[in-house]
Amino acid sequence: MLAIFKSGCEFTYKAASAALFGILLLGAFVVTAAMGSQEYYGFFRYDYLLFFALIIQACLLYLKLESWAEAKVIALFHLMAMVMEIFLTHPQIASWHYPQPAVFKIMTVPLFAGFMYSAVGSFFARSLRLYQVSFEHLPRFGNMLALAVLSYINFMSKFFVPDIRILLFAWSVLIFWKTKIKFQLQQHQFQLPMLPILLLLAFIIWIAENISTFYKIWLYPSQVDAWHMVGWGKLGSWYLLLLLSLVLVLKILGNRSKDGVWELKDK
Repeated sequence: MLAIFKSGCEFTYKAASAALFGILLLGAFVVTAAMGSQEYYGFFRYDYLLFFALIIQACLLYLKLESWAEAKVIALFHLMAMVMEIFLTHPQIASWHYPQPAVFKIMTVPLFAGFMYSAVGSFFARSLRLYQVSFEHLPRFGNMLALAVLSYINFMSKFFVPDIRILLFAWSVLIFWKTKIKFQLQQHQFQLPMLPILLLLAFIIWIAENISTFYKIWLYPSQVDAWHMVGWGKLGSWYLLLLLSLVLVLKILGNRSKDGVWELKDK
């Protein structure tokens, strides 16, 4: 019983540590809600969130809680996310919008927005190291990358051509069905199937999304007049976005052997 308790405590501590960027950012969303659209010393709420996110990132690197290799992966995901944000918040698309002003923004997107996606990349990158993660039966990178790229394109192309997300879901289940995640706790190794973990993470992000929209970080068109819970359908979007982030992290931070075993490069 004591061993189970210790393993649970270690798992919780490492999970919180891996998600530190996201937890701090979500906390800032709540704390700054009272600022509304009001200007403070020439800047607005979204600008201060940008400053806060930059400080978090700098502290993680300075304290060596995040490596430069991990930061590069996160930066790449950040840039890809910003491109998608600019497209999806364009007035002719308007999938969602940022209701408050900002000094630092690109077109319709405040610059802090990319850090919300960076938090996901940071979680993956730090989890791999903290839990000493390895994978078994991981698909070939060409297969995973094709799925990730098509998922990314589909977020934007679905407004002009048929949405293929059902095919993307089926593809992901097909190639990851046998994939197992191995991780270390209390010097013991555990193994879990990958797909349920991705679904659980998508659900956690969906909860964070509801908190974010409640505090008006962004709003969907149906939430403008009165807030309501984000639809369950968004779980699918987060699932595909998680796949994109995960593939980038795995490709850059580790190596896959011919028999499908993946390990960190510095392990």
